[in-house]
Amino acid sequence: MRVLYFGTYERDYPRNAQVISCLRGTGVEVVERHVGVWEGRRDSWRAGFGTAARLGLAELELLRRPTEPFDAVIVGYPGQLDLPAARRVASGRPVVFNPLVSLSDTLVADRGRFEAGSIPARVLQAIDRRALRGADLVVADTRENAAHLAALAGLPADRFEVCFVGAEERLFEPGWAPVDPPTCLFVGKLIPLHGLETILAAAQAEPRLRIRLVGSGQLESLVQRRPENVEWIPWVDYERLPGELHRSACALGIFGISDKAARVIPNKAFQALACGTPLVTADTPAARELLVHEESALLVPPGDPSELAGALLRVVDDRQLASRLSAGGRAAYEAHASEAVLGARWRELIERVVAHA
Repeated sequence: MRVLYFGTYERDYPRNAQVISCLRGTGVEVVERHVGVWEGRRDSWRAGFGTAARLGLAELELLRRPTEPFDAVIVGYPGQLDLPAARRVASGRPVVFNPLVSLSDTLVADRGRFEAGSIPARVLQAIDRRALRGADLVVADTRENAAHLAALAGLPADRFEVCFVGAEERLFEPGWAPVDPPTCLFVGKLIPLHGLETILAAAQAEPRLRIRLVGSGQLESLVQRRPENVEWIPWVDYERLPGELHRSACALGIFGISDKAARVIPNKAFQALACGTPLVTADTPAARELLVHEESALLVPPGDPSELAGALLRVVDDRQLASRLSAGGRAAYEAHASEAVLGARWRELIERVVAHA
C-alpha cells in the first residue's frame, strides 16, 4: 500500500510525524507531498499578509500532479485549507483528513482571537465544515473530539474514526528516574487550554511544591507574576524533552475549563506516559478514554488549584504511589497508544476506506 501524505502540514508536529512513522512501521509506503508554510514558527496560528501569500503559493504548488501511483491521500494537520487541492490531486481515490482540531474551536472558543458570531468566526466555521465534508474519512484523536467535529460538519458519525495521538518512540521511551529536589514539570504553549492560571494558583497555595514551567505563548504575562517556587524556561528543544520528563517527579497535563479542554488528550500526556513519568491531569471525558484515576494517572477536577496542589504533593511525597502511576501509565500507553498499536489502527482505517472506494 502506498499513501500520499499531503498538504502544508507542519512536518515536525508530533501528530504528523507520529502518523507517518506509525504507517511506515506497518509496511505502508508513505510518500510526502509537502509544501512548508508553518515550519519554524513557535505560534503557527499567527498569520499576517506574508503567511497568507506563502499559503496561496503553496496551494498552487500542491495542485501539481503526483508522478507516482498511490492508494489514498492523507491531509495532515493543520490542513483545512488543503482539502480542495487534495480532492483534485486524489482523482477519485479516497481522501483521509487528520485535522486534530477545528480552526473555529481553536481561534474563537479556546484562544479568543475572534468573538463568537463575528464575521471571522463564521468564516472559520465555514472553512472547517467545507474541509470536513470534503474528506471521505476524518480521523480524530478522541471520541469526544470526533463527536464535536461531526456536529460541526453536520455529518453522520460513520464518517469519523478515532486514533490516539501517541508519542514518537525514537525519543520518548522509559527511563523515569526523578532527581532531588522533586520537581513537577509542565511543558506546553502558554494557551488557555492548558489552565496556566490553575497551575500558578496551585503553586501559590502550596509553597512546598517546585514547578518547572517550560513554554511560551499567549499567556506569558501571567508567568511574569509567578510565585517564587515556579521556574520558567521559555523554550526547550524538542529532542531534550525526554530528559526533562525522566528527571521530573511528575508531569502536568491540562487543567483548562473550556469545552475543548474536555475533548482532547494533549501530546505531552502521551509523551509522559511513554517515558513512564507519573501524570497528573484534569478529569475530563477525553482523559477517561485512556486513563484510570489512581492507576495510570491522577485525575483532578479542571480549574481547581486546591485539588491540583494536593495531587502534586501526593506524588512528590509518596514514592510508592509515584512508582505505581509510572508503571500503570506506561502500561496504558503500551496497550492503547504505542506506535505498534496506532500503526495497526491507521493501516486498518486506510485499508477500509480504500476497499470501500
